[in-house]
Amino acid sequence: MNSSILLTHTSPHLVFSPFLNPRIPLRFKPPLSLSTKPSSLSLSTTPRSYKLKLKLISTVRCSASSSSSSTPQSPPPPLPANVFGEKRELTGLQSVVDSMSASVRLIASVIVFGAAVAAGYGLGLRVGGTRNASIAGAVAVGAVGAGVVYALNSSVPEVAAVNLHNYAADCRDPLALRKEDVQAIADKYGISKQDEAFTAELSDIYCRYVSSVIPPGGEELKGNEAETIIKFKNALGIDDPDAASMHMEIGRRIFRQRLETGDRDGDLEQRRAFQKLIYVSTLVFGEASSFLLPWKRVFKVTDAQVEVAVRDNAQRLYASSLRSVGRDVDVETLISLREKQKLYKLSDELAEELFRDHARKLVEENISAALSTLKSRTRAVQTRQPIEELDKILGFNSLLITLKNHPDASSFARGLGPVSLLGGEYDGDRKMDDLKLLYRTYVTDSLSSGRMEEDKLAALSQLRNIFGLGKREAESITLDVTSKVYRKRLAQSVSAGHLEAAESKAAFLQNLCEELYFDAQKAVEIHEEIYRHKLKQSVSNGELSDEDVKSLERTQIMLCIPKQTVETAHADICGSLFEKVVKDAIASGVDGYDADVKQAVRKAAYGLRLTRDVAMSIASKAVRKIFISYIQRSRASGSRIEAAKELKKMIAFNNLVVTSLVADIKGESTDLDTTKPEDTVTEEGRTEEEEEEWESIQSLRKVRPNKENLGKRSQTDITLEQDLPERDRTDLYKTYLLYCLTGEVTRIPFGAQITTKKDDSEYVFLNQLGGILGLTDKEIVEVHRSLAEQAFRQEAEVILADGQLTKNKIEQLNELQTKVGLPSEYSQKIIKSITTTKMSAALETAVSRGRLSIKEIRELKEAGVELDTMVSVSLRENLFKKTVDDIFSSGTGEFDEEEVFNKIPQDLSINPDKARSVVHELARSRLSNSLIQAVSLLRQRNHSGVVSSLNDMLACDKAVPSKPLSWEVPEELADLFLVYLKSDALSEKLSRLQYLLDISDSTAESLRVMRDRALPDGVAGEEEFVF
Repeated sequence: MNSSILLTHTSPHLVFSPFLNPRIPLRFKPPLSLSTKPSSLSLSTTPRSYKLKLKLISTVRCSASSSSSSTPQSPPPPLPANVFGEKRELTGLQSVVDSMSASVRLIASVIVFGAAVAAGYGLGLRVGGTRNASIAGAVAVGAVGAGVVYALNSSVPEVAAVNLHNYAADCRDPLALRKEDVQAIADKYGISKQDEAFTAELSDIYCRYVSSVIPPGGEELKGNEAETIIKFKNALGIDDPDAASMHMEIGRRIFRQRLETGDRDGDLEQRRAFQKLIYVSTLVFGEASSFLLPWKRVFKVTDAQVEVAVRDNAQRLYASSLRSVGRDVDVETLISLREKQKLYKLSDELAEELFRDHARKLVEENISAALSTLKSRTRAVQTRQPIEELDKILGFNSLLITLKNHPDASSFARGLGPVSLLGGEYDGDRKMDDLKLLYRTYVTDSLSSGRMEEDKLAALSQLRNIFGLGKREAESITLDVTSKVYRKRLAQSVSAGHLEAAESKAAFLQNLCEELYFDAQKAVEIHEEIYRHKLKQSVSNGELSDEDVKSLERTQIMLCIPKQTVETAHADICGSLFEKVVKDAIASGVDGYDADVKQAVRKAAYGLRLTRDVAMSIASKAVRKIFISYIQRSRASGSRIEAAKELKKMIAFNNLVVTSLVADIKGESTDLDTTKPEDTVTEEGRTEEEEEEWESIQSLRKVRPNKENLGKRSQTDITLEQDLPERDRTDLYKTYLLYCLTGEVTRIPFGAQITTKKDDSEYVFLNQLGGILGLTDKEIVEVHRSLAEQAFRQEAEVILADGQLTKNKIEQLNELQTKVGLPSEYSQKIIKSITTTKMSAALETAVSRGRLSIKEIRELKEAGVELDTMVSVSLRENLFKKTVDDIFSSGTGEFDEEEVFNKIPQDLSINPDKARSVVHELARSRLSNSLIQAVSLLRQRNHSGVVSSLNDMLACDKAVPSKPLSWEVPEELADLFLVYLKSDALSEKLSRLQYLLDISDSTAESLRVMRDRALPDGVAGEEEFVF
């Protein structure tokens, strides 16, 4: 080390922590005064002239260890002889002091001082001749003697320190130092162990030893460093504060070395060395380290960083101890590990994690060895080695589980339990295939004897948990291997005749499954697979012989295969072959369905031993696809004629190919041209009403088979009833029916066209189309009737355009009915619907225009007209409002509540409550208007109009009784009453009018007197009025 860098500075240094967080600046004042000697440092301790020589030990390090009282350890290796440096030589004065004991040194000091005083006194007396001169000489020479005595006694601590140093340097084993020997050295020179020079030497020896015990950054701790240092500290008898200051001094030394290191590796090594120092120091001083070792204050190191240093070094020490733990771990080893864990101050969580990691690595070694053998080309020679490795894993796992459940498990190392590969080399999807290979290998070995033992099941369960395989993955591997073994055992049982000779085949098979711990349902699937394979081999030539059938039946009986499963297998395998034959027959087309094709179909239908239902189901599936393709082309065509032609092609395909195919499957003949028995039964099963419907519509009579339109029989077993909805099927039937009715249109030049009518033979095709579409008789009748109704309605709407039904029009409608072939009841409904619609429009027009009164409404209802269906509710309400308004403006003064509130709403089919509210609303508004109108007519001298308005007001009052009315000119009210008196009205009307006009009895009486006064004709009317 360059000593010039270590010179003392008076100002504080600003540096960065070199160990844990280089971003945190550090400030400290070096407490040491260092000399510039290249091989030593001078430590100034006090203002006194004592100097402590410290040798730098940067390269000479040695670890020391000692045996623990609780844990036996190997003796530490001997340290180098120069751990404490070379022996020191004494100076002349120090040699003299060293040769004297304390008592001799005291006597000598007294003698020297006395002799000096005496000599000075004699010299002063001789020179000066006076008493004062003698005393001065005694003082002067005595002072010199005292200086000599002081120099002699002051070198005693240094001599004691040198002897202590030489004593330590002479010890080959530093741990052989004894506390008594150190005390004896201090007692020999009559000094205390607390003397500064002696304490400094003790600290220097302790510092050198600690530096040699703690390994450098690149080496790992041995674990006994703290115990060794504690023993050495106790042997020296050094106090904890002084020892702690030496630990801090070592930290400063490491820090200075870090400053001189220029490369990253050296810096990292010094960081590790500092962490080791923190850890060992913490173990040495225990709980007192928190205040004896001020790491945070001196080096700006946080408590968390100190904890990290302690934790990391404790982990490394404990991991080093775990390296000696093998798969045969015992109780003593686990107890020893637990004690080491406590000694290293390692938490239970970290200890548990480290132990589990170690156990996992041991298992990974076995897994790697097993895999290398399995994947080796020479693995045939070492077939048992992978199993042995897996057995080691299982044994180790069982041992850990047993130790975990041990009664003294609390004193064992933490982490005992089942082994897991999580977090290790084989924890990942890439290694999962290798683990599955090992698991498969062990399953195969477990079944090598032809049966599965219970202990193997438990072992497999443990192995699955160790490998971390999912339940489904493990079951899949086990099922695959067990299935192969089951097939092998089954084949052996069949070939040896054991299965066939067994009284109960089911019991034999069940026992075989139980021996292998094999799922019975999976065994059933294997039986079905075997049967299917045998069936495929049997039908390889296209048919099943009698021998094949017997062999299959024997297999079915031995393997206990259900009949339904056998039928399904035949339907799938034989059905696929038969389907190919059917498709070839269909693909041959109308012209290609010859005798060879027929023979192939018959051979396949009967040679494959298919039931008729299965054969027809297969053929139906293929044929219906062809039917659907025809229908799709029909829908995609541009016109109705083209669509009908595509349907006609489908009918021809059905007649020429499908009918023959069905007959060949059933084994029937297609040469007879008679109606099917089913048709006869169907006709006989119809009721009289259905017969009348078939006879009533002309197009239906043509569709019905008879001797005239009898054609070749067409199959109806394969239909599109389940493939198309009813509406689509009826639309297709209607399309071809229109084609039969209208014929084919041929376009000629110059834009003209010719319609070619078809004969009744097209209706035979129409009947066959109905069979292909799967339409029932009721659906067919409905299509014909709807089409006839549509044609009849179109013509009838033209005839009844004005809504009037005359005799001439009735005759035309009858002729149209006969022409269309529509039954009378349906034609009458259409006629009534048309006339009702026309009448409804006329009635709504009349009501909206106000040309229809309540009297006419009642006449219409008596005539059977359903007014509520022909006239909307709003129009009927408007008609009611108009009728009530006419009553209030009739001028009669009459209002019949029964008529207005009940009868009229009933005739108009409106809500009575709503009608009542309408009446009340009109009466209130009309009452005041009638008074205003009466006054206006009075001013015009229109007496008859006045009487009518007053009557209207009385009618409104009857509907809604009113309070007396007010008017700004009361005389006009009196005149109105006078005019009404002259009209000879009824007394009750006069009384009610008097109340409404608020006329008193006296005024009314005077007005009656005025009425009785006779006036000559031609006199001005104004003389009659009050005003």
